[in-house]
Amino acid sequence: MKNTRNFCIIAHIDHGKSTLADRLLQITHSVNERDFQNQMLDNMDLERERGITIKSHAIQMEYEQDGQKYLLNLIDTPGHVDFSYEVSRSIAACEGALLIVDATQGVQAQTISTLYQAIENDLEIIPVLNKMDLDAAMPEEVEDQIIELIGCNREDILHASGKTGAGVDKILESIISKIPAPSGDPEKPLEALIFDSVFNSFRGIIAYFRVLNGTVRKKDLVKFVNIKKEYYAEEIGVLKMGMLPREVLSAGDVGYIISGIKTAAEVKVGDTITHVARPCEKAIDGFSEVKPMLFAGIYPVDADDYEELRNSIEKLQLNDASLTYTLESSAALGFGFRCGFLGLLHMEIVQERLDREFDMDVITTVPNVQYLAHTTKGEVVEVHNPSGMPEPNYLDYVEEPYIKGTVITKSDYVGSIIKLVIDKRGMLQDQVYLSTDRVELRFEIPLGEIVFDFYDKLKSISKGYASFDYYQTGYEKSKLVRLDILLNGEMVDALSTLTHFDNAQSFGRRMCEKLKDLIPRQQFDVAIQAAIGSKIISRETVKALRKDVTAKCYGGDITRKRKLLEKQKKGKKRMRQVGNVEVPQSAFLAVLKLD
Repeated sequence: MKNTRNFCIIAHIDHGKSTLADRLLQITHSVNERDFQNQMLDNMDLERERGITIKSHAIQMEYEQDGQKYLLNLIDTPGHVDFSYEVSRSIAACEGALLIVDATQGVQAQTISTLYQAIENDLEIIPVLNKMDLDAAMPEEVEDQIIELIGCNREDILHASGKTGAGVDKILESIISKIPAPSGDPEKPLEALIFDSVFNSFRGIIAYFRVLNGTVRKKDLVKFVNIKKEYYAEEIGVLKMGMLPREVLSAGDVGYIISGIKTAAEVKVGDTITHVARPCEKAIDGFSEVKPMLFAGIYPVDADDYEELRNSIEKLQLNDASLTYTLESSAALGFGFRCGFLGLLHMEIVQERLDREFDMDVITTVPNVQYLAHTTKGEVVEVHNPSGMPEPNYLDYVEEPYIKGTVITKSDYVGSIIKLVIDKRGMLQDQVYLSTDRVELRFEIPLGEIVFDFYDKLKSISKGYASFDYYQTGYEKSKLVRLDILLNGEMVDALSTLTHFDNAQSFGRRMCEKLKDLIPRQQFDVAIQAAIGSKIISRETVKALRKDVTAKCYGGDITRKRKLLEKQKKGKKRMRQVGNVEVPQSAFLAVLKLD
């Protein structure tokens, strides 16, 4: 145990985490040259293309220093704010962390939030300045930021370059000298933390875990504490580039367990594994159910593909346990699913994976968050879908989720970012200058306001500089209304949205104007109305296509023309009663891009 080191890497998106991990793998000869490719630990094409880590990975490396052999367990973490729960579990499985900061960009928002989690877990932090080979590197400035953040000495900060491999040997020496060996007792009852799980179509669910206390052997009968189920450990082992079976894993080890589990819901990240015969006293702290923050309907473009979509989402859920879904039907779009996501990036990734891995064409409705509706009878209804909102006469008040957001930006853009926050019903709480030209803004804002286009606008205002991080704080009372869109008096449920009362009028008007351009002209007038309850707040009309029935009248009495026009009017009226309006797919997508 004294020669084992467990560590993770903390970094903002695109600060060179995966590239540095590649160099560590090469120097420790954990991967042979023939099998090597860039971003070794990111094994999804999507991760490589976007340059982000979506799933956390773990790998064991062997390194020799001063004649001693050391086992280094690297637990890689996703960098994006949507996956913060997975990051927290990976941190709980380690004793130390490499804090990687891009020497050209400096400290960013997500680095800070993850760093605070690591400090709360008493991890030893090793600061590393990456991308030192670039001409744009600003080592002195960024060192000042790191010293202010964690209070270390200037000489503690390591300089490295993931691209060229410079300084990586120094990082390995620091990991061995600074990060403490795992403290745990192999004789105590088994206590192991699950920090990730993956699905294998032949073996079922494979859970990755870190043993904190005790020893686990192959064929032991173990139980997962939070879901209260028992399994035999059919295979246990350590994670190299592949999986290497072992007979025994004891305190301090990181490995995997295969126990023939077929349903993803039975393995929860953050759960505790212990023996059935000699269980530990209590589960490891910090376990929580992964709660979706964002809900959207996913429907097949062709209604006949419904069963296929169901199978695709089921298979996808095995690899991504944080995706939740329930059945939903819509008058406009047919049968589909209401899916819960961790955030906007997560939603984009799920859509992309459905398209690539399962070849599914889907329509996604407007994303919305979970609201709590309090009825006049004193009941509390969870609302994931605008159509689930109780009628106004039964509604007492509505609560919506709020978040605390942090934006780090250059001081030139402060004014326009504050304006954006206030436009989105946010409240500025704090403004801290990290250096002469870098500001940290903290604010409270409704979650429903940022799921739409907040991030895109923030990036365009700050020319790509600002970094954004958030966490949910709870629910607050809010004046929300359901905005319905009616076509010829018929409600189109898939276009309904929940919005704040102050924004409803302008939002409804913009929706009607947009739909007027998108809905094709019919043989009769199509009335497009935006309504709150029974009150119409905006209206546009798509004019009918008209045949000139009076063209054959040359001169003569006006009554001849009027007779023909009356006849046409009757026909149009009858047609409006039997005719129905087809809403094109572009209309559903247009709502997402109203601005």
